[in-house]
Amino acid sequence: MFEGHQNEVEVLINNDAEFKSLYLRHRELKKQVLDAELGVLPLDDMALVRLKKEKLWAKDKLTAMFDRHHSTAHAH
Repeated sequence: MFEGHQNEVEVLINNDAEFKSLYLRHRELKKQVLDAELGVLPLDDMALVRLKKEKLWAKDKLTAMFDRHHSTAHAH
C-alpha cells in the first residue's frame, strides 16, 4: 500500500494521529488475515470475512486520507 510514497506516509504517520492509528490497525489486520489463511490463527470463515471487511474498510479510509493529503501537498 502506498508504494513509492513512503516519505509522505511517514509524514502522515508522524503528524496525523487518526492516520497513524488506522495505519497500525490495518497492519495488524493484514497480519491476522495472513495468519488465519496460513492456519496459524484459528478462525471460522465468518470471522475471517469480518477481518477482511474491516481491513478493506481501513485501507479505503487510509487511501482517502492519503489522497486528500497528497492533493493538498501538491496544490501548494
